[in-house]
Amino acid sequence: MTRFVDRGALVAAGVGVGVSATIGISFLLVIPIEPVYWFLSLPSGLLIGYYANQRAGRRGGPWARVLANALAAGAITGVTFAILLLGVKGLFFAGDTGYRDPVLGGPLACQTGADCVYRRYLDEGRADDLRAAGITDAASFGRFYWANQLSTAGLLLILATAGGVAGGIVYGSTNRGAPAAA
Repeated sequence: MTRFVDRGALVAAGVGVGVSATIGISFLLVIPIEPVYWFLSLPSGLLIGYYANQRAGRRGGPWARVLANALAAGAITGVTFAILLLGVKGLFFAGDTGYRDPVLGGPLACQTGADCVYRRYLDEGRADDLRAAGITDAASFGRFYWANQLSTAGLLLILATAGGVAGGIVYGSTNRGAPAAA
């Protein structure tokens, strides 16, 4: 037992990092379906919050420790979800060279990075929407893009952390028996 959380909760947090990485690789890189990544952050936190207390052997409480374990494991899982999202987005944002399949018109004429991403959005017919949002060049697009990515990363952190706490509540509610013998 550590000062704030049980060692089992720290092990569960490590499992949460692995879960986040697996989901990130699966739905940000292999099959890029970002909304699935967002959706899975909540149930991942829920499972990790429950597992943190199971792993710590917190059968029977106390509630403060059950919730601390769940909060810590859920928050670490959420931070990992957020970091992975920002890392993958940063990689593709900085590395965009404007390549496009010849069937789609060939490569875009742009400078690698923000300019190419901005031109992709323009090429996809989003010029009016961007102008309406006050975006007129690659620099203003970059500020807009990263503000949205940071907002999404914050949401992932909140969802996984809230899921972790909910998992702790479920664990604490369903495991009220006497503590297991050491």
